[in-house]
Amino acid sequence: MLLPQTKEREYRFRLALRIGLPIFALVLALLLNILIDDIEIITPFFTEAILIFLFCIYFILYIIYSSFDVRITEIVSKTFTREYLYSYLCKELKKKKEYSLILITIENLNDINSKYGIENGDKVLFKVAKFVSEYLEEKKIHNFPIGYIKGGDFVIGLNGKKSVHNVLIEMMCLKMSEFKVNDIEVKIAGAITDTSYSNELEYMIENLFQTQELNKNQKLLYKNEDMNPNELESLVINALKNRKFMLLSQDIFEDGKVIAKEYFVKLKRDDNKLIHQKAYMKIIFKLGLTVEYDLMILEQNISHFSTQDDIIHAINLSPSSLRNSAFISKAKELLRKNNTKNRIMFVLNENEYYSHIDKYNSIIKSFKNLGVKIAIDRLGSIHTSFLYLRELDIDVVRFDSFYAKNIDKKDYRIILDGFNTMAHAKGVKTWIKLVESQEMKEYAAEIGINYTQGKYLSDLKKTYES
Repeated sequence: MLLPQTKEREYRFRLALRIGLPIFALVLALLLNILIDDIEIITPFFTEAILIFLFCIYFILYIIYSSFDVRITEIVSKTFTREYLYSYLCKELKKKKEYSLILITIENLNDINSKYGIENGDKVLFKVAKFVSEYLEEKKIHNFPIGYIKGGDFVIGLNGKKSVHNVLIEMMCLKMSEFKVNDIEVKIAGAITDTSYSNELEYMIENLFQTQELNKNQKLLYKNEDMNPNELESLVINALKNRKFMLLSQDIFEDGKVIAKEYFVKLKRDDNKLIHQKAYMKIIFKLGLTVEYDLMILEQNISHFSTQDDIIHAINLSPSSLRNSAFISKAKELLRKNNTKNRIMFVLNENEYYSHIDKYNSIIKSFKNLGVKIAIDRLGSIHTSFLYLRELDIDVVRFDSFYAKNIDKKDYRIILDGFNTMAHAKGVKTWIKLVESQEMKEYAAEIGINYTQGKYLSDLKKTYES
């Protein structure tokens, strides 16, 4: 019997025992008093019996009512609920120095629900959880917690370091690479982390999803981390508070002339070592510091205008900041106070489509009236880039770097040419980065891509350091 089933039975037994105890107490009191012949005690006995009986009714009703809010196992997958799993794992992490967490994800669950129906999606959840549990049982791993946390994601807790379980989990994911439920193809991905990364559950869960995302196109199942997340979080907060960062820039060309610079940010630690963007952006999003971060970079760019030529400053900006009232107010104030007309470009990259498109266009228009250009990044990779090209009043689109890396292949060149034609038909300029050779430069010019950027054309340069 698996641990979730055992714990569920234990919980139900304890619940039944709590409900039954007052009744047993009442019966016992009745039997004891019946054995007493003294009539003078009968009247107090019946008074006590009635009070106990009323208390029993109240207690039973309360237990039944409260039991509705407490559930150990999830209805569909029969694994632990997220709440109970987290509670269980927190206790395990406090007791054990070496402990591993494993993430198993059904990557195409949304597609399965849409194509085959939610009932079949539920069957897939149950079958995957059952397969994983039985596989680990076969490998002599018993009494391990497995819980359903969201979407198609399950988390498993195992004793020991991840190095002990890494090969086992890789083999399990490999075995599930052609997993099917009633001819429904199921796409599985996995990740693993352990207490060498952190002994706090929240950070370990986040690391699982981050590791899985980083390794989607890699054969490795895990990635070593060299900094404790608590320490990293503290360093990021301190860097923002003290405005300690470095700005790097790279030239962007049009018709052989530098017309813009794209700026890249690296936060700095107290010892002046750099914190790279991939490491700190997740923390900034998590702590709700996105607006503060974006305003800091915007202010620093504007402060350099007096020493710059009429060059466009391309700044990567979070779309959520652009839609934030506090950012809008402060940014517009900065833009009005300085000579920024036609010298700022916001580069937006968004995975989730923002449905209030009229409101979005209104915000964009208000910034364009102040001379700000708007660019959408990663055209050809994320679906929102196509939708925004169609629906937003933007100035520039930048192709996803995947196409630049594969520009030597004929098929990708044809696709890139099609994207370029589509953007120009909308009156939007096009931009390609990672130009690494003369051949790439010539091809971009041949199909009429407006902006080019890459190491072949210009190296990264440090423009500011605090």
